[in-house]
Amino acid sequence: MTVHLVGAGPGDPDLLTLKAVKLLRTADVVVYDRLVSAEIMAMVAPWAELINVGKDPNGTSTTQAEINDILIDRGSVADVVVRLKGGDPFIFGRGGEEALALEAAGIPVAVVPGISSAVAGPAAAGIPVTHRKVSSAFTVVTAHQDPTNDNGVNWDALATLNSTLVVLMGARQAGAVRDRLIAGGMAPATAVAIVTNATTPDQHITHLPLGDLGDKPVANPSIIVIGDVAAAPVITSQLSSLAPRNQETSP
Repeated sequence: MTVHLVGAGPGDPDLLTLKAVKLLRTADVVVYDRLVSAEIMAMVAPWAELINVGKDPNGTSTTQAEINDILIDRGSVADVVVRLKGGDPFIFGRGGEEALALEAAGIPVAVVPGISSAVAGPAAAGIPVTHRKVSSAFTVVTAHQDPTNDNGVNWDALATLNSTLVVLMGARQAGAVRDRLIAGGMAPATAVAIVTNATTPDQHITHLPLGDLGDKPVANPSIIVIGDVAAAPVITSQLSSLAPRNQETSP
């Protein structure tokens, strides 16, 4: 009996790992998140019990304590339990918390890494998060916590790193992210790319300066890429392989 913490990748079912597919086809129980696509769920064995524990930002959500209890309960009786998470289970997915809870309960745990939208989203938009002549580093941060709350991320430090900044779960906090970075010294003219529904046929890319970020609502889910690499895609031909090229530039 093992609980497998499995990364479902950034959205495109073709980006799911082979190991993840094998587990979905043999699982007794699949505990899955809101952003896991219907195409990926269609790979699950027909006999598996499906448990939706997705956190809906606009509705009722399953608490993390409840999710831990479900995993411990099913992990105690089922041979193969898959905890299916968008992206990678250990990148802002609370996989570490779930692993600790399972270990404490004596339930064996295995991790199957997934492709994170933090790198796949920009790549699908033709944007390299690093470029030898532009940016030699990148930082991934979540804006799920309000950037105006100083108990979390040091946004002033991020503003001065002179590297690519990738913001996950930042749709609702886009304006606050802008304000904190500019207050920390980042230029309002800094390039920003918003990649919405990355790697899916509904992918949409918006280019704008940092000073305009948050002036218009940002759709969820979106990845916000901030820095010189976000000014323009270096690869445009691959965009049509996902959907008709769908980009706009803020005036």
